[in-house]
Amino acid sequence: MRDFHTPGRSAVFAENGLCATSHPLAANAAIDILKRGGNAMDAAIAGAILLGICEPQMTGLGGDCFVLYSRPGQPIKAMNGSGRAAAAANAADLRARGLQTVPLNSADAVTIPGAVDAFCRLSDSEGVIGLDALLQPAIHYAEAGVPVAPRVAFDWANDADTLQGAARKAYLFDGAAPKVGQMFRAPGQAEVLRRLASDGRDAFYKGEVADDMIAALTALGGKHSADDFAAVAATETSPVSGSYKGVDLVEHPPNGQGATAILMLNILKHFDIGSMDPLGAERVHIEAEAAKLAYDARNRFIADPDFTSRLDHMLAPETALQLAKRIDPKTAMRAPAEISEAVHKDTIYITVVDKDRMAVSLIYSIFHGFGSGIASEKFGILLQNRGAGFTLEEGHPNELAGGKRPMHTIIPGMLRKDQDVTMPFGVMGGAYQPNGHARFLSNLTDFGMDPQSAIDMPRAFADGAILKVERGYSDAVRQELENLGHEVVIPDTAIGGAQAIQIHETGILEGASDARKDGCALGY
Repeated sequence: MRDFHTPGRSAVFAENGLCATSHPLAANAAIDILKRGGNAMDAAIAGAILLGICEPQMTGLGGDCFVLYSRPGQPIKAMNGSGRAAAAANAADLRARGLQTVPLNSADAVTIPGAVDAFCRLSDSEGVIGLDALLQPAIHYAEAGVPVAPRVAFDWANDADTLQGAARKAYLFDGAAPKVGQMFRAPGQAEVLRRLASDGRDAFYKGEVADDMIAALTALGGKHSADDFAAVAATETSPVSGSYKGVDLVEHPPNGQGATAILMLNILKHFDIGSMDPLGAERVHIEAEAAKLAYDARNRFIADPDFTSRLDHMLAPETALQLAKRIDPKTAMRAPAEISEAVHKDTIYITVVDKDRMAVSLIYSIFHGFGSGIASEKFGILLQNRGAGFTLEEGHPNELAGGKRPMHTIIPGMLRKDQDVTMPFGVMGGAYQPNGHARFLSNLTDFGMDPQSAIDMPRAFADGAILKVERGYSDAVRQELENLGHEVVIPDTAIGGAQAIQIHETGILEGASDARKDGCALGY
């Protein structure tokens, strides 16, 4: 139980249904869908699409999603809603221009949005009240407006310089980022959502809406075609999993980076984390070293599933053992080579559990803050820059190529015990996410924390050569880490954000939501 003398959040307990996400309007919309007879998938889709209006710097219709979902007594399923590079994309063309990475704010970085197709498919196959009903909250708020929340305003100001051309008209107020409480409206997106509600996924991927996106990209040298948009198809796949202290961590398979979290935990198994001070330098150091090694493996092996051949090796116990032997408890190692992906990214996460204990873990993003910064002229759809997750290294499994999916940072998670899903959860924060998954599960199992306490816990992250340490750690711990050879910084922005719902054996649901974001857990 938390100390009620100090600031903090209580967990939210409910019986019939619960949602935890990064904005309260979206959480409320999800609960309203449940009360109207929708299930967890309906509620998660409705909340996620609304988050594109509430947090446009983080996500939107021009982005991608990954989803894990389950029903009692059935295996966990996965939906890959990530888009592909334009068919005409070619890494050799960029190398010939002297580029070593895909430019973040260029048409070359824009992959075809995949989330809308995934939402339509999941609404049809798993939902019960229909796409039209699910889109109504987002249509309402896109037209009426959303008051800009504090964390949203902070991010908006930090990322505003990314916006270019039509995006500046759609997302800036007289050339400036909005202040807290100002109303943001997106009438163009409201129209797109109405067309989706009426005509389904083809309203987005064919015709005027697709033409609007293609025109914006073509004007900037993009090679995207109408055929690229029409061909978008989210794919069902099977999750991957690993065990830590008797709990299974279930992750989305490549091209997501979820296997990185499993590898990191496999490395941490070789250290007695539970005997360490949870806020001490020893734990931060071992975790940071494990992250460096796991992320180096990610950079080598994670790619489009059609091009990934070393996943079994990455998840093998002997691989983790050999990597664990490389960790020196007294000295920080040099950071493994970075690729362009290791820069800070943004995303949203939503989890819902309904009265029948269907559980959904959904993550949805346009990658960097405001994505590529490119928006369509008529409808104001911001386009992601997920193509920056490709490498230009010739022969690499994650090399940019036409029709290929890039390595993705966004990963929904679930915890499972004795084949039963006990907790859908997610940790936002771009590259931090696998580290965040490992830290969250370690907090629960090594230190016996409840979900809200595990989320509230101060964070540290070995981001390339820099060890980011939140202000929640003491100066003494930071000094110890520097003495071990780490280059320690206090990041301007808190590290990530998280939400979780624990499904208790008693039937009660317990929701937790990160104070690093504006959101909350709500139930009924």
